[in-house]
Amino acid sequence: MTFRRRLYLTLEPTEKGGIIERIFEIFLVIIIVLNIIVILSDSVQEYHNRYATLFYRFEIFSVVFFTLEYVARIYSIVEKPGYGDPAKGRIKFAKSFMGIIDLLSFLPFYLAFLPLDLRFLRIFRLLAFFRMFKIARYLHALSIFRRVIHDRREQLVLTVIFILFTLIVISSIMFYVENDAQPDVFTSIPATMWWGVSTITTVGYGDMVPVTTAGKILSGMFAIVGFGLIALPAGILSSGFFEFIYQKKSRKCPHCGKDINDEPDAKR
Repeated sequence: MTFRRRLYLTLEPTEKGGIIERIFEIFLVIIIVLNIIVILSDSVQEYHNRYATLFYRFEIFSVVFFTLEYVARIYSIVEKPGYGDPAKGRIKFAKSFMGIIDLLSFLPFYLAFLPLDLRFLRIFRLLAFFRMFKIARYLHALSIFRRVIHDRREQLVLTVIFILFTLIVISSIMFYVENDAQPDVFTSIPATMWWGVSTITTVGYGDMVPVTTAGKILSGMFAIVGFGLIALPAGILSSGFFEFIYQKKSRKCPHCGKDINDEPDAKR
């Protein structure tokens, strides 16, 4: 086994990974969790004043570690099926979701040394939060969630479009109903869409409230409709999870628990 192949198997989590892969996986998850704790703790002024030096040293260690990890992934990714081309395979990984997450986990630190405006530096500093998304690579539940979303993406997109369309319609109706009574509150349709969002989601912040009789009746109707609209994506995802789990279980023999696809009869 070549060094590059060994490096790829160590970095890429698999259910059949050996002891080295598991140790690296646990170590990386610990580093990511500690990064999240440090980022949150550093925002507390008391902790920042007391442990600023420790936080900074851990930041340096994390940046060096994530940089080396990213370089190693770029180098070894050609061992992954579908990424065999040395140039195109590495570019394909760099443009992938997890590739971008890996890059953003350390890139903000280097950008801080550039002569940029402080406001941009604060934004780049916030990008360090992308480190927490790196843990998605090692959580099986998140991989299932990502697969379900991918399989049901068309239904979810249609649902989101339908919700946006409904939001525009009810906001437009409420604007024309309430504008004469509250011109300073329901100033425009885009402004009324904030009321529509809080009503559909049944949050009801109370900063925009209809005062006319027609407005109150419509608001109640829209709030009831909101329950059904919010339930649509939840129903799509739940059915997707059920289908995924059912398909996975259906591959198992109910008597011995072995994978049916591994049986000789299933191969014929």
